[in-house]
Amino acid sequence: MFTPRTPRIVAARRLQRRRDRDQARRFLAEGPQAVREALAAGVVLELFGTPAGLEKHAELTAQAPEVSPVTDEALAALAETVHPQGIVALCEQVDVSITEALGKQPQLVAVLAEIRDPGNAGTILRTADAAGADAVIFAGDAVDPYNGKCVRSSAGSLFHVDVVRAPLGVLGLLQDSGLQVLATSGTGSDDVDSLLDGGLLSGPTAWLFGSEAHGLPGELLKAADRRVRVPIYGGAESLNLAAAAAVCLYASARAQR
Repeated sequence: MFTPRTPRIVAARRLQRRRDRDQARRFLAEGPQAVREALAAGVVLELFGTPAGLEKHAELTAQAPEVSPVTDEALAALAETVHPQGIVALCEQVDVSITEALGKQPQLVAVLAEIRDPGNAGTILRTADAAGADAVIFAGDAVDPYNGKCVRSSAGSLFHVDVVRAPLGVLGLLQDSGLQVLATSGTGSDDVDSLLDGGLLSGPTAWLFGSEAHGLPGELLKAADRRVRVPIYGGAESLNLAAAAAVCLYASARAQR
C-alpha cells in the first residue's frame, strides 16, 4: 500500500503546483464526481484510493485502468480538501487549441479574461456547460483550469466542453470566426434584457468575463462588438461574477433555442 513517501505519491503530489502540471500535462481530480466524469472522458491514468474509498466507490474502481491502494495519510497528501472523499485520479490534461475549438464552429463561448479566482472560474465553467456552451477559454493570465479548486468547482464540466488556454489577443480570432463578442461591464451601453428582446443574442456569441476585482482589461472592452451590463432592478450594488455570467450565458442559451 502506498504511503506519502512512495515515489508515485511524491510525484503525483507535485501536480498540486501549476508548473509541474504544465510540464507533465497531467493533473489530479479529487472526489467521486470528478473521478466519474474523468473516467467517462477516458483521461484517467491511475486511481489512488484508501481501501474504504475504493470499496465505497467500487463502480469507479472497476473502470480505472490502474488502481493503487494508499494509506489515509497518502490520500490526505494528494487531496486538497479538509475532508477527502477517499479517491483521487491522476489524469491527462484535456485542453485543446483555439484553432481546434473554433474549427467546430461554436455557437456559444465563454471567455475568462484574467480571472484569478479558481472557485469563480470553475463555477463559470460549470454554468457554461449547463447553458450549452461549446467552449470555455481561459485567456491571458487566468487561473489554471487544472487548479484543484477549479476542477472541483466545475463539478465535472471540465470534461464536457472544449477548454482552451489562450492569450488575451484571442478576441480577433473569435470575431474572424463569425462570433459576435460581447464584453460584460457594469457601465455597458447595452443591457442583457434589451439584447435578448431585440433578437440580438440568437447568433453565435462569445461572452467576455473579467475578474471580479478589476473587470475586463481596457483593450478587450474597446475591441468587443458591444459592452453589455446586467440590469440591476433592486438595491444591490452589483452581482458577483459567477451570477452575472449565469445571467448572460442563459440569455444566449434561450435566444439560440
